Amino acid sequence: MMKNKRARSAGEAADDINISPLIDMVFILLIFFIVTTVFVKEPGVDIEKPSAINSLDLPKNVILIAVTDQNNIFYGGRDYGLGGIRSQVRRVLAGNEEFPVIIQADQNANAGTVVRLVDECKLAKARRIYVSTVK
Repeated sequence: MMKNKRARSAGEAADDINISPLIDMVFILLIFFIVTTVFVKEPGVDIEKPSAINSLDLPKNVILIAVTDQNNIFYGGRDYGLGGIRSQVRRVLAGNEEFPVIIQADQNANAGTVVRLVDECKLAKARRIYVSTVK
């Protein structure tokens, strides 16, 4: 009788699986993926980019500013215009002037508007300003 009781208690212990470590590991993986995910704020408009022969791949953490063919300047889906974009860029750069600014200018946009936008970004203390093209 003693042998059956011991065997039954060992069988019961095998039936109970502790899933607490598994749940802890799932939460740790979830936190890891949330922390390492990169969120890029899109400009919010469709742009027909000009093509270029040479190009450079940039990091995913960037400030994307779009210039439409009507010379409107969009950031985060909102039209700021030349007068309002400097404060937005300065706010995003806050303490990290090495953060790249990418200008997505439509190929039919006025070159003067793009040049003034570059000047506004420089006045906002942006050090790395690029113009996006199609390869």
